[in-house]
Amino acid sequence: MFQAQLLLQKPLVMMEGALGERLKREYGIDTMGRQYMAGLVRKPEGRAALRAIWQSYIDVAARYGLPFIATTPTRRMNRITLPQAGLDEQILYENVAFLREVRDAAGIDMLAGGMMGCFGNAFTAEGCLTEADAYALHRWAAEHYRCAGADFLFAALIPTLAEALGISRAMAETGLPYLLSFTLQGDGRLIGSTTIADAVAAVEDAVFPAPVLYMTNCVHPQIVYEALSQPFNRTDAVHTRFRGLQANTSALPYSVLDASPVLYSSPPDELAQGMAALQRDFGFTLFGGCCGTDHTHMAAMAAALTGEAAPATV
Repeated sequence: MFQAQLLLQKPLVMMEGALGERLKREYGIDTMGRQYMAGLVRKPEGRAALRAIWQSYIDVAARYGLPFIATTPTRRMNRITLPQAGLDEQILYENVAFLREVRDAAGIDMLAGGMMGCFGNAFTAEGCLTEADAYALHRWAAEHYRCAGADFLFAALIPTLAEALGISRAMAETGLPYLLSFTLQGDGRLIGSTTIADAVAAVEDAVFPAPVLYMTNCVHPQIVYEALSQPFNRTDAVHTRFRGLQANTSALPYSVLDASPVLYSSPPDELAQGMAALQRDFGFTLFGGCCGTDHTHMAAMAAALTGEAAPATV
């Protein structure tokens, strides 16, 4: 646990890029059913595709001498949705075990995390829980990830302060280091209208231990830059504690992207420059990719953030 915390606090850490879109577009694997990606670990073609995609990111991290973290594709899985998908808690253990296999074969500093997410809609906050209900729901999965041997926990796309507080309390109880990632808008607020500064301050005050760091995912660097530039978010706590992004390649709003049959993407170099601006002006240390990214985007970001030249091909 201590070693995992130290690695997450390094000056520059690479997180995985997209999984779902690549599984669909490169491997023809449907990830939109009730099981989403969680059930792929039980299918040979699913395991092979996940391993190949993770390896493409590991190769980038190795090329630039960076530590690498990845998480189980289980954001939508919890005590309520698992039985609805015809699964039980064993699938959480299988996903952690498989990712640990990938970690152990990586040949670089790597962590295998257990991913959790909000109960409701991450992009509209519809159906999200109160703090008490979120804590009651998420502590079940958090404890299973701890027992499964996850190196850390990751709460992705959390749109409201109430659910952020509940899921943070659940993760903190495990004793594992954890990352808390908000769903953000360019106005500097979570989907549930709380400012980044107020959300960070509330979690810091109410939860111990606090997250290793705060971050956001599935959003373009330009939007994150705008959000952090809002005067009310220019606090010492935000500057020192909010330090990561898994970047979406499109700056379009969630309302457009979430229902779009088209994958909007920006060139790797453009995305990399946006990430470099966040590193330069806001001290970001954790970078990764989300929808629209692949290993070429990750290589461009790694090159920009380390100051090294990107290879002609990856």
